[in-house]
Amino acid sequence: MPTTPHPTEGELALLHVLWAGTAPMTVREVHAVLSRQKDTAYTTVLKMLTIMADKGLVVRDEAQRTHTYRAVHAEPVVQASLLKDLVRKAFSGSATALVQRALDDAMASPEELDAIAKLIADAKKKRNV
Repeated sequence: MPTTPHPTEGELALLHVLWAGTAPMTVREVHAVLSRQKDTAYTTVLKMLTIMADKGLVVRDEAQRTHTYRAVHAEPVVQASLLKDLVRKAFSGSATALVQRALDDAMASPEELDAIAKLIADAKKKRNV
């Protein structure tokens, strides 16, 4: 099992479904949720979950006739891993460059900018800066 999760875009879509669920889900349940957003074949979902189990992204419970799947890593763990990888690859390890690009591209609304300023202030307080 990898120490840091690196799901593909398709795997991430399935993980979002599993994270939103309150309990482990069957392939049929994952397929039903995913099909609301995108036309996806049941066999594709089954194959992807099997691959994800092999990669250590999900755990398959085979105790019942109908197998269930759950994500191995919580959503914040995967987000942190993907973000670290993005910052390293696209921004030469600079969080400042990442934030600057996001702000330059006007991705944040005035409300989000206020929320970002509060997050920065809170982070400084936690670090006694």
